Amino acid sequence: MIDVGHVGEVNDPIVIAAFEGWNDAGESATRAVEHLVQAWDAELMAVMDPEDYYDFQVNRPRVALVNGQRQLTWPTTRVLLARDTPLGRDVILVLGIEPSIRWRTYVNELLTLAMDHGSTLWVSMGALLADVPHSRPIPVSVTSEDAELREVHDVERSTYEGPSGIVGVLMDQAHQRDLPGLSVWAAVPHYAGGPPSPKATLALVSRLEELLGCVIDDGDLTEQARAWERGVDELAASDDEVAEYVEALEDAQDTADLPEASGDAIAREFEKYLRRRGGHEAG
Repeated sequence: MIDVGHVGEVNDPIVIAAFEGWNDAGESATRAVEHLVQAWDAELMAVMDPEDYYDFQVNRPRVALVNGQRQLTWPTTRVLLARDTPLGRDVILVLGIEPSIRWRTYVNELLTLAMDHGSTLWVSMGALLADVPHSRPIPVSVTSEDAELREVHDVERSTYEGPSGIVGVLMDQAHQRDLPGLSVWAAVPHYAGGPPSPKATLALVSRLEELLGCVIDDGDLTEQARAWERGVDELAASDDEVAEYVEALEDAQDTADLPEASGDAIAREFEKYLRRRGGHEAG
């Protein structure tokens, strides 16, 4: 880990992390954390040494022209600090690229940094391609290995079995170190999974609001999500097979969600939204 400056005392931080690659369909998760970086004016506190973790033939350095000068940027993982957030505590934001090698050392570096600064919660964001319709709310699942967090947030343990990305490894090792963690994943329509996917990014940010009990300025994410949905609508309308497939997905999701769509359930969700907004305005 390469420190880029002394950050001083950190106030009761939590960590929110996302990683490019296998864990990031439509770049939804990394763009959600990038949104937080901008919304909360986060400042760089450390970077990973890219020489230790990346195969540069897989993740190549990029050249750009900046003020007429050529600038080379190496692929790496950045750690940023946001102070005075709506949570009333600091937030460490991790924006990374899934490493090519030395995963255990990589994870150890990140978790050690988090715990050395007194972090009490690790939140990993991810996104996967799924059979869901673009025209309905993007499903967001939340899981945790921590019994107390499962009770507080009414979530389940993950039942996934299969290959794991860096998010899964981080969550496992955080649990082994007794650092409570939440894993938050958006399901991106696989037929419209190319980046960007602002509707999925907005869904992740909104779910994070609920989990953390705060209001996050969504900036122009809402308008971007609407524009994205209109674009996919046009794509579906131009192809009968796609339109039929989307309609079948809509019917399946509407049927599955029917018990949740009762008036009482909708009223409860609306009341939760008003409480978050009301509390923010009152503060």
